[in-house]
Amino acid sequence: MSVQIKRVYEEPDASDGYRILIDRLWPRGLTKQKAKVDLWLKAIAPSAELRTWFNHDPAKWAEFKRRYREELQQNEASLSLLREQLAQGKVTLVYAARDEEHNDAVVLKEYLESSPE
Repeated sequence: MSVQIKRVYEEPDASDGYRILIDRLWPRGLTKQKAKVDLWLKAIAPSAELRTWFNHDPAKWAEFKRRYREELQQNEASLSLLREQLAQGKVTLVYAARDEEHNDAVVLKEYLESSPE
């Protein structure tokens, strides 16, 4: 399985493979041409309630990870779609958050790598 994560604002690269935007909201100030997203998988993003609660607060990181993993376990349709794409080759999960260590892409990548069904 070849999955990597990258901010959507970084320059797209051929080595990214299939680019999947995993945010519920489209990134501010970015056109679809510039983003070069192959798939926008809104349904894999944390719920609006969880996202609002977390508010990118590193102090809430451990609890955010736990809650988001619970949501992922209930989201088999989106996970199946992601796994199908991963079976095809390299996938880059792109996200808009400024914090590169505390965001949903980090959790999703860990989740996929630890439970590759």
